[in-house]
Amino acid sequence: MSDDQSSNPVSPATTPSSARPFMPLPLELNADRKKPAKKLSFLGCQGGQPPLVADRTRERIRMQAAAGKLQIAPNQTYDFTSDDLLDEGEIGRGAFGAVNRMKFTHTDTVMAVKRIRSTVDEKEQKQLLMDLEVVMKSNDCNTIVTFYGALFKEGDCWICMELMDTSLDKFYKFICECQESRIPEPILAQITLATVRALNYLKEELKIIHRDVKPSNILLKRNGDIKLCDFGISGQLVDSIARTKDAGCRPYMAPERIDPQRAKGYDVRSDVWSLGITLMEVATGKFPYPKWGSVFEQLSQVVEGDPPRLSTSYNGMEFSVDFVNFVNTCLIKDERDRPKYGKLLQHAFIQLAEKSDTDVAAYVSEVLESMANNGITQFTTNLPAEGWNERFN
Repeated sequence: MSDDQSSNPVSPATTPSSARPFMPLPLELNADRKKPAKKLSFLGCQGGQPPLVADRTRERIRMQAAAGKLQIAPNQTYDFTSDDLLDEGEIGRGAFGAVNRMKFTHTDTVMAVKRIRSTVDEKEQKQLLMDLEVVMKSNDCNTIVTFYGALFKEGDCWICMELMDTSLDKFYKFICECQESRIPEPILAQITLATVRALNYLKEELKIIHRDVKPSNILLKRNGDIKLCDFGISGQLVDSIARTKDAGCRPYMAPERIDPQRAKGYDVRSDVWSLGITLMEVATGKFPYPKWGSVFEQLSQVVEGDPPRLSTSYNGMEFSVDFVNFVNTCLIKDERDRPKYGKLLQHAFIQLAEKSDTDVAAYVSEVLESMANNGITQFTTNLPAEGWNERFN
């Protein structure tokens, strides 16, 4: 799913039940807070450190951490450890962790469990625990993957979330490489609409910047759902690892985040850039930059060079004026001129998508069926996220 995933998955069948699980605030406390905008901010967002939470609330969250809560539905909360999760196979892998399909044995609920190598100390674990209270509030948004719970285990953080059918990364590659076709623009419009709505919700309601928008973090379901994943706690865990080793190139990163002179003050417009790169890639079937051999080449091309530009006639492909304008608007190099989500939601391309009756479910189901017939399922991991620069020639 994401490049913040690892290459050494731990089998839950072999792990002891002495994990130190943790879980965010339950629904009854969430219900008392009608304005999540005043709640915690994640690292990387403007506004500095998260505000303090009352000691009583903090202590209650810590107590829940010791109990290990998994919230499957508003009225379905269970104590759990890794022993309660039956591993059904790996469905994704990257530089910082692995994602496995697992079943919660008490209810037979199937979910995606992302295991990220954690270098955070006990103090940082407590802060991440507090942040999970905010992540849980994202369950109110139907364009964000539902989060069920999490636990720290033997140096890994296990994050349990809704299982989707495929990632946009695998989806578009199958269409472009196996079917030798392209995703129709009306479907691209619905993908764009869902992603912008999710990003806007994170910023306006939860004060979160995603920081890792890319095709592998946009997920699709057979019923037509399009949802964003991997924000907040995943980003913080990955950042904690990146502080201790070279994280390498980040291909979707905005110029202001790569440039050491400007990286401290970035805001949501860096995610707007990443969205533009993502849309150009999935629309054309190819990453818009040539392959980089080093971080220095990336710095030179992204920070010093001209931004990628889409056109209505691009390499033999035809695109509408509205789509081209939307993508190129996202890819304005100077972040001061790049729009935020409020303006993007007013764009003609988004406005048309909101009025469209495109049958996303029928299209996604047809492609998934074709993928299955070609041996490509949730368990196919032949295109790992960390190998992106070898995939584009």
